[in-house]
Amino acid sequence: MRRASLLVPIGCALLAGCGVRPPASQFPSANDAIARMRSTFDCANGVQGTAKIDHFSPEGRVRGEVLFFAVNPARVRFDVVSPFGVTLYTLTSNGRDFAMNDLGQKQFLFGPASACNLARLTQVPVPGHALVSLLRGEAPVLVHAASDARLAWDSRGFYRVLVESSRAATEEIHLEVRPDDWDKPWSEQRLRVKEVRVAQGGAELYRAELEHHEATSTAAPRVDPDGVDDPIPPSGGACSAEIPRSIRMRVPDTGEDVIFQLKDVRWNPPILAGAFTQPMPSGASSRFVDCASPGRSGE
Repeated sequence: MRRASLLVPIGCALLAGCGVRPPASQFPSANDAIARMRSTFDCANGVQGTAKIDHFSPEGRVRGEVLFFAVNPARVRFDVVSPFGVTLYTLTSNGRDFAMNDLGQKQFLFGPASACNLARLTQVPVPGHALVSLLRGEAPVLVHAASDARLAWDSRGFYRVLVESSRAATEEIHLEVRPDDWDKPWSEQRLRVKEVRVAQGGAELYRAELEHHEATSTAAPRVDPDGVDDPIPPSGGACSAEIPRSIRMRVPDTGEDVIFQLKDVRWNPPILAGAFTQPMPSGASSRFVDCASPGRSGE
C-alpha cells in the first residue's frame, strides 16, 4: 500500500507537475477558439427559465427567485417573485429602452438600456448583449483585431483567451473542452465557457464564473388555453446545447456579488408581443434614470 501511494506524486511529476495536458488536437489560434465557442451556441437564439438569486454586497445579503427571459441580441426580462408567488419587481429591456416596475414601492423607472440601468437588478454593470450571452453560457467578446487575441493552454485544464480591445479594454476568457469531445479534431470540439473577466484601464469591470454545465432542450410552443389564438412557436430551431446551472457575476472593486442558480431552463422560448417592454402603470410614480443623475420625475 505504501509503494502504491508513492506512485501518485512520481506520476504527477512526470506529467509536468500534475497539470492537465491539452487535447491532442489543439486550436491553432485564439480566433479559432472563439469561433468554435460561438458555433457551439449556433442553435441558441434565447433562453428562458427560473433561478434562485443570491446577492451579496457591503450592505448585506438578499435572496429570492427570478423568472428570466433573454433573447438575442440584447432583449431581457426579469420578474422577481416573493416566496408567496407575488411579483416584487419586473425589469425589461428591448436593447434600447429600459423599464423597471417596483411594485412594493409603487415606483416605475425608465430610461436607456444601459449597463448601469440593468445593474439596478443584477447589481453588476453588464451591457444587455453581454448579459444575454452570459445567461445562455456564452462569452461576450470585445471587438478586436485578429492580431490582438492570444491563446494559451492553462495546466488546470482549459484554454485561456486574452483579448485586447480599444480604450484600454481587455478581456480574459476560460474555455474548457467538453469531455466527450476531448479526442475529436479541434474543429469538432464543443466548448464550455468557465470564466470571463473584463477590465478597462487596469480596473476590472466585472467577472463571471460559470459552473455545472448541463444540456437542456428547446421550449415547447405556447398554446392558448382557450384555443382562440394560434400556438406561438419557439423562437429558434431545435437546440440541445449545454447551459451553466450556476452563474456568478462579481465586481471586485465594489464587493457586489450575485449568483444565479438556474433551473427549469429551456432554449428558444416562444416570444409574446410586448415581452420586453412595459406600459407605465397607473397609480405609480415614474422617474427617468440615466445613471448620470439620480433621476427626474415623469409626468
